[in-house]
Amino acid sequence: MLIADPAQLDALAAAVAEGTFDAAARALHVTPSAISQRVKALETSVGRVLLTRSKPVRATPSGEAVLRLARQIQALSDDVRRELDETGPLAMPLAVNADSLATWLLPALAGVEGVVFDLHRSDQQRTADLLRQGLVMAAVTASDQPVPGCTVHRLGRMRYRPVASAAFVSTWFPAGVTPAALARAPAVIFDRDDDLQDAYLRRRSRARLDPPRHHIPGSHAFLDAVRLGLGWGMVPDLQRRAPDDGLVEFDPRRFVDVELFWQQWRMRSATLDRVAEAVRAAASVLA
Repeated sequence: MLIADPAQLDALAAAVAEGTFDAAARALHVTPSAISQRVKALETSVGRVLLTRSKPVRATPSGEAVLRLARQIQALSDDVRRELDETGPLAMPLAVNADSLATWLLPALAGVEGVVFDLHRSDQQRTADLLRQGLVMAAVTASDQPVPGCTVHRLGRMRYRPVASAAFVSTWFPAGVTPAALARAPAVIFDRDDDLQDAYLRRRSRARLDPPRHHIPGSHAFLDAVRLGLGWGMVPDLQRRAPDDGLVEFDPRRFVDVELFWQQWRMRSATLDRVAEAVRAAASVLA
């Protein structure tokens, strides 16, 4: 049975959050030696190495499990403190994908009082990794496989369609949308983890298509880049606010659907439950 000293758990959580023992010591107002001793004592108690002493320090797979425990205890303690004296908002780290953040999610979070959010933006295929590492309490993710110690709730589906400016379509697809044209026409990609454009291309050709790529890591900047004619891109329906937005669906029968899920720690937290309820309600705009 794991019976951990709260100070040891705090030291582990601070070391991962801050990246070094020195920074963790400053955050907890102790010496770096105290952080090192507490982490070592926790590792001795568990019988496992919990951190790799790299820069930044990282949790091992065993460390990720203990880190989740540390964060859960901190969250429960914050809940109780707030219930007792109502002093200060609670901090809640969440992992979200960029397109949800740019469309439907922020209004949901804005309606939750008494919470300050620490949002970790990542691709929907990777947000569950942050939950697994214990860095966040909940995540909007494309994974329906529960992270250990978490529950899963389906939110809905975001539909993405291939669009471009009218001038781009006339320049690059004058004879229609063919695999040969798609291999040459520049594409706009969010970042190196973005697979949406390639998912569409795989459906259009058995051969691997690798067009020139612009990497534009921002949802609104991505949309602007497509509208300005830098390339074509996969844009969610929710981000197209008007039919006259200057974008053309150049392959209207084709689309890519992304199923989204809400994963959160399996723990009783009134604050986390309020956030989850607001997120699920806002997700009603999804298909």
